[in-house]
Amino acid sequence: MELIFASHNVHKSKEINQIIGADFIVKSLAEISWYDEIDEFGVTLEENAQIKAREIYTKLLLDCFAEDTGLEVEALGNKPGVHTARYAGDSKDANENMNLLLENLQNTENRKARFRTVICLICKEQEILFEGILNGKIGLQKNGNNGFGYDPIFIPEGFDISLAEMDEKTKNTISHRKKAIQKMQVWLKQSQA
Repeated sequence: MELIFASHNVHKSKEINQIIGADFIVKSLAEISWYDEIDEFGVTLEENAQIKAREIYTKLLLDCFAEDTGLEVEALGNKPGVHTARYAGDSKDANENMNLLLENLQNTENRKARFRTVICLICKEQEILFEGILNGKIGLQKNGNNGFGYDPIFIPEGFDISLAEMDEKTKNTISHRKKAIQKMQVWLKQSQA
């Protein structure tokens, strides 16, 4: 079964293909030569995932899914949340985002945080949402060179290293994205039965 992943994010596409394995063929927007930007104007992760999936499905009439992921920091009222990628501005610069977050958490003891992924799948004319959560905390400084986004400052529950210090296999075993994708895979397999 072939699915279109409604994203231009190369890192996310690579991660999703590693997680999903051989069960499904997943093609990113670049792989189908779709280069238009999709305006994410939603106020929640759910809305942004729906906006992206609906635009691709409406224009291409192909089974597709989109995801939106947010970092929710308890002491900051679950911010940056839906504004995770643009926390420090429209440049979407990961280092600027991390620096601002660390600055906003200075002298804060509560460093609890979670990554939350919401997937919107449109398949066989049905629209379904799936959620994956990875609990953890924000470290005191950046550590590690793997991964992307906030990975160098996010320490998952049960670990004493950041996501950026983990190898891809370990990260993909515990990730919020994997949890959401697994739920989607279960639904897809049941719908094919």
